[in-house]
Amino acid sequence: MRPDGDPEPDDYGLPRIDVVVPDDARELEREVVAYRREERQRRRRARTRRLLRPFTRFGVAVPIIAGALLVALLSGALMTAFGPRPAPRPTTSMITPYPTAPIGQIGGTLPDGEVTVVSGQRRRQRLQALRPGVLAVVPPSCTCAKLVDELSTKTKEYRVGFWLMFDRRGDSTSREASLKKLRALQGAVRGGPVNLVEDDQGYMARTYVKPGGKPAAVLVGPDGLVSDIVDDPQPGNELTEKVRRLQWPATPATPTTRNGS
Repeated sequence: MRPDGDPEPDDYGLPRIDVVVPDDARELEREVVAYRREERQRRRRARTRRLLRPFTRFGVAVPIIAGALLVALLSGALMTAFGPRPAPRPTTSMITPYPTAPIGQIGGTLPDGEVTVVSGQRRRQRLQALRPGVLAVVPPSCTCAKLVDELSTKTKEYRVGFWLMFDRRGDSTSREASLKKLRALQGAVRGGPVNLVEDDQGYMARTYVKPGGKPAAVLVGPDGLVSDIVDDPQPGNELTEKVRRLQWPATPATPTTRNGS
């Protein structure tokens, strides 16, 4: 439209356009709201495209792989939480239910009683639970540090236990004094660890120590059976060989009768 109000096309040849300018800007509020709504939708679509761009770059393969991994993780977590749990393995083998000899003899079990292990934390323990390894019973007046040192060295080498206790029968000293002597004997050892034991009832001494106050070494296998009884043991290759056999799988021992017992 020309400036003079002529409806004919102007001198520039532009098409005719009807433009209505409202007298009050509030009349455009509906158009402004619609424009802002369209802008919000456009921004949401752009944000969604940016988030999905890494997945859509390779088609549908990535979403499928991600879903499979998620299912595998959830399945593993559920199986761990609610699946069957394996039975705990015992720390030591079970005692043979059918010994080939009476209690206290070769091929039989140790006496069924409780002793006090005083090494480390003081605790009561079944005598038959002290296995596999060597249980040495010595008199309080024993000058057998060399024997105890060799036994501790060999039991450490072959990875079996070593328990040391006194034969307090006929000993007039107090229990505390006897334990002090036992600790002094333990302190003189330079080999492996020595577990000190208090046999208050004298189970081991009555069963294995002969009259005369000599030491005795009782060798017990993993199955809880006595594999050998050594009266007045002496350091040497024979004793080493007996200790070495304790690390082998236990086999039923042949019952024998000790001389003089």
